[in-house]
Amino acid sequence: MNKKKVTLTLAGGYEFHGTSFGFEKPVNGEVVFNTAMMGYPESLTDPSYSGQILVMTFPLVGNYGVPSASEEANGLSSYYESDNIHVRALVVSDYSEEYSHWNANRSLAQWLKEEKIVGIEGIDTRELTKILREHGSMPGKITFDGEEDIEFEDPNLVNQVALVSTKVVEHFGEGKKKVCLVDMGVKQNIIRELLKYDVEITVVPWNYDFNNIVDANGERVAFDGLFISNGPGDPNLCGKTVEHVREFMKERKPIYGICMGNQILSLAAGAKVEKLKYGHRGHNQPVRLMENGKPTEKCFITSQNHGYAVNNATIPADWEPLFINMNDGSNEGIRHKTMPWFSAQFHPEACSGPTDTEFIFGQFFSLL
Repeated sequence: MNKKKVTLTLAGGYEFHGTSFGFEKPVNGEVVFNTAMMGYPESLTDPSYSGQILVMTFPLVGNYGVPSASEEANGLSSYYESDNIHVRALVVSDYSEEYSHWNANRSLAQWLKEEKIVGIEGIDTRELTKILREHGSMPGKITFDGEEDIEFEDPNLVNQVALVSTKVVEHFGEGKKKVCLVDMGVKQNIIRELLKYDVEITVVPWNYDFNNIVDANGERVAFDGLFISNGPGDPNLCGKTVEHVREFMKERKPIYGICMGNQILSLAAGAKVEKLKYGHRGHNQPVRLMENGKPTEKCFITSQNHGYAVNNATIPADWEPLFINMNDGSNEGIRHKTMPWFSAQFHPEACSGPTDTEFIFGQFFSLL
């Protein structure tokens, strides 16, 4: 098979050579790695990867193909986390040409080509990951040997949330409790988890003023709670969302945030959010529950995908860390000491990944 030769170049000067198995075009982005052994359909469609070149550390990728792009009755995707792939490119060590799975209807290579996403293999992903761990995630570019060259780009300088957030207000469910979900780049399994409860969900764009929504009769819509989703890039670029969350706090109603939602809630509280060296991306991140500022014996294995974290030292006195990462001590959630406001940096809905912390959705609903 005459696969085109490609070069992955990092801004730090490192080069890796491989071959193409996806769409053929030069591409740039932030190079990050994920340690999960499975779940590439979910990862590729996770909006939190917007602007990034994703490196899979597990060597064999593609062996179970790709499921169909079918939808459920409520309009949500049956198997994906959004309607399209969000990574700019996929980097693997060994791509499996043959696939076998009861739910697969095409190969990973076919899917990437359909979505015009670059896929490269034959890369020493072990060595590449070691470099990213040592020097940190960095801009990179993939070029086809003998063809057009391109410049590096840092996608974190652009508001990635604005690129992936919904452009219209959407509604899901017909429950008794009304929840406003701010779409920073929401994974659809978050909506699926919320719909297990007696709720009506109104999904709004990242910069939408959800404090002043009116119904058909001109009456202001009163929500029972606010939910802030995950999303890509630098949360410090989402000042409008932070302003709206602060305004909602005046109502003293429940607020819950996941991933970037944790960072947005923390910014609204007055804390600072900083970039991690290489982030947390995988299905095996251990977190410990905190109570009154002290670690408990309750620990959980979590699925994560983020490159920024809340600075624990900047959390205001009336707030406290709720979870702490057991690998590096970084923040994994906050809560207010008296108000019903809390968050998680990891993904309790964990699709794909461990479901140890799904109970958090129940905690949020119990507060409504």
